[in-house]
Amino acid sequence: MTAAVFFGCTFIAFGPAIALFLFTISRDPLRVIFLIAGAFFWLVSLLLSSLVWFVTVQISNKESATQQKGLLIFGVVLSVLLQEVFRFAYYKLLKKANEGLLAISQEDTMPISVRQLAYVSGLGFGFMSGAFSVVNILSDSVGPGTVGIHGDSQHYFISSAFMTLAIILLHMFWGVVFFEACEHQRWLSLGAVVISHLVVSCLTFVNPQYEGSLIPTYIILSVMAVWAFTCAGGSLRNLKLCLTCKDKDFLLANHRPR
Repeated sequence: MTAAVFFGCTFIAFGPAIALFLFTISRDPLRVIFLIAGAFFWLVSLLLSSLVWFVTVQISNKESATQQKGLLIFGVVLSVLLQEVFRFAYYKLLKKANEGLLAISQEDTMPISVRQLAYVSGLGFGFMSGAFSVVNILSDSVGPGTVGIHGDSQHYFISSAFMTLAIILLHMFWGVVFFEACEHQRWLSLGAVVISHLVVSCLTFVNPQYEGSLIPTYIILSVMAVWAFTCAGGSLRNLKLCLTCKDKDFLLANHRPR
């Protein structure tokens, strides 16, 4: 039973992201490099937020429950803000890298478009975020022990897997909207990405009332998916053509940089 829970939650959390990687990124070495770099940037943001968290906990009153709860909220907000700062720094770095690639390229177009960069970097952020979110939970799922034996929720593992899936996909959508906002200097859109990220992260405080966190998170996920789709140039017409395999240029695997 523990093996079934482990593999089931693993495939729920990472299945769609792995499929996206295999079908749209793995065949292009340049995209793989940018994805790994995006994951590294997220990792650095986590390292900095962890360092600040460690220092503040050490100098705080560990016997005060109120103070420790406040520090937990502070840590979450700081982590989100640092992630978005590093997303912006990565955008700036990618713009410089793309200009350099264009300078040494014999073609007149960039080797990889900004929209592709946004998608790939967002997926890199999501992969690393999802891994750190659920890896300890997955290790516990192999046992020993029985979930809910002391009256706790029996949906802990499955709920964590679905939350991780949402976070991974949200990072991908946030990346697309964020890069598009930076390209056209749409600061309200940029703020909306940061605020939605803060909201999703703070929703985890209502756990173990999982319906209170999962339902709003998936509503935000749906909104961001539509928003990212429109930012990528999508419409109902080309969505229909894509689903019927009549518009190959719309597919990322055959997308031409513009």
